[in-house]
Amino acid sequence: MLAFPLHAQEKSGPMQSGTHTGPPAAAAGVPAVQTGASAEEFDVDKLFAGTCGWCHSKGGREVGKGPRLMNSESSDEALASRIRNGKTGQMPAFGSAFSETQIRAIVAYIRGLRPEN
Repeated sequence: MLAFPLHAQEKSGPMQSGTHTGPPAAAAGVPAVQTGASAEEFDVDKLFAGTCGWCHSKGGREVGKGPRLMNSESSDEALASRIRNGKTGQMPAFGSAFSETQIRAIVAYIRGLRPEN
């Protein structure tokens, strides 16, 4: 799981002035899933919380440093592309850290978001 030092979050999170301040995702111990592995072989909730939750608050349900993802109007492919390629100055690319299976599981997680009770 990708984890940033607590002090980085307290200062300004994993993005500062458009530069990713944490370690490169691939070097930070994000578990890689081999091609063809099923989404059940890793915990997408923990993956999202430990990586995406730094910017997408309440598990993606609310705006944080990044946009709210719940009820996103973006297509699945647009979401997958953003995860894979990032957005300069706003979101790091995770294409080298996550397998396609993980990226698809994150998209499915986003699609399944519902308001907390």
